[in-house]
Amino acid sequence: MAIGFVARSPLHAPLHVAIVPDGNGRWAVARGLARCEGHRAGVEAVRRVVRAAPELGIGVLTIHALSCDNRRRPEPEVLSILACVRAFLELETPACVQGGVRVTVLGSRERLPADVRSAIEEAERATASGTRLHLRLAVDYSARRSILAAFLGALVAPGGPACFESDVDLLIRTGGEQRLGDFLLWECAYAELLFVGTPWPEFGERDLAAAVAEFARRERRFGGLSASPGETGAATSPVPRPPSLVTP
Repeated sequence: MAIGFVARSPLHAPLHVAIVPDGNGRWAVARGLARCEGHRAGVEAVRRVVRAAPELGIGVLTIHALSCDNRRRPEPEVLSILACVRAFLELETPACVQGGVRVTVLGSRERLPADVRSAIEEAERATASGTRLHLRLAVDYSARRSILAAFLGALVAPGGPACFESDVDLLIRTGGEQRLGDFLLWECAYAELLFVGTPWPEFGERDLAAAVAEFARRERRFGGLSASPGETGAATSPVPRPPSLVTP
């Protein structure tokens, strides 16, 4: 499906887009369905955005599948989310290999069921050579725990390998809520935030294209000045990203 070209500054290509796919349960309840049916419908939305992302200049796509705090929900719902993660990995890994999509998973794996860990390991192994898109799924993930672990690791081994992945350019949260939810707090320091009312099961290629188009209209200054002509001290060229405080 041709979605159309979205103009972007070369400084931001390829884009790192992060998504909090909210609204699955509410979408299901509004239709008289169990909340787990909303999570299953959300898997189709993941497939849609993965297919569309490379066409829109997205090189890294990070999707929040399950947070540590989500484990406060009833066990059947948590297990249904994990089952959706496993099913997606098992069913989509061949397509990811064919499409050049590299899959990695963020978060703690200690509490994950053995079949989910196995599906993660196989997907990461099989797709390791993918270069067209890096799909990252955050499972049993907490940004605050990641930051704390990196800090403690640096205390033990100063100058060691503790680091975070690439900065996020655009963060999208669906479902009408307007918060980060302990997701990529460090990486989103200079991210453009976009909150949309569309519930995740209804989010598709056109919604992603519209989000990237909105991103392209925004001016990113990273703490610098506007490039508006005639403004005292204004920058005369696009402001580059600030250097990371950690080594990637």
